[in-house]
Amino acid sequence: MYFIFALIFFAIGLPATVASPLADIAQALEVDWPKNKTIHFVCHGHSVPAGYFKTPVVNSDQSYPALWQTGLRQQFPHAVLNVIVTAIGGEDSIAGAARFERDVLALRPAVVTIDYALNDRGAGLVKAKAAWVQMIVAAQAAGIRVILLTPTPDQRVNIDDPQNSLNLHAEQVRALAQEHGVLLIDSLALFKAQLKAGVPLPDLMSQVNHPNGAGHALIAEALLGLFHK
Repeated sequence: MYFIFALIFFAIGLPATVASPLADIAQALEVDWPKNKTIHFVCHGHSVPAGYFKTPVVNSDQSYPALWQTGLRQQFPHAVLNVIVTAIGGEDSIAGAARFERDVLALRPAVVTIDYALNDRGAGLVKAKAAWVQMIVAAQAAGIRVILLTPTPDQRVNIDDPQNSLNLHAEQVRALAQEHGVLLIDSLALFKAQLKAGVPLPDLMSQVNHPNGAGHALIAEALLGLFHK
């Protein structure tokens, strides 16, 4: 499945030998004027995709949606494309699912990313799963490609403890990607790989639970990689 290819490429670092997981969308992005069409990407979620760095400061230009848009426009210079942020700081997936049709489906995007696991710890696994499934199913029914994101770190918890809520929600997101055959960006695994390589976690964070520009760049790079062969 597509999400497995993405995991192999990013987690292990092997050269990809398969077609891009989003090859059909990449092909659409390569269509020249006057036959090209505007293509929307939507980033749905909480404060991280919304661009909050050190609350209440918002640094949208260094957030992963903005970096993703910049990278896509560089990679596809003939495309008319927009990465639209529908994320709201402090929100969980239950609230995100309630406005999904109005705020996401109405935009008719080609791709939607869902990033709520960091805040879903307050809602719990059961309620969060139901909300994520609701959004995934609605997007797929509308013909929208879905990318799920595991949470970014929270410096107040030990991210190496498999039983803490951060890791439990990450595991649930991974399972949902597999169950529904959608793409996965394993943000938590990307940060853990940096720590294993010797990068201190504070060097990737702007405050206790928000990544800085370097942290956001990890996610943006992984998103852009879904368009590479």
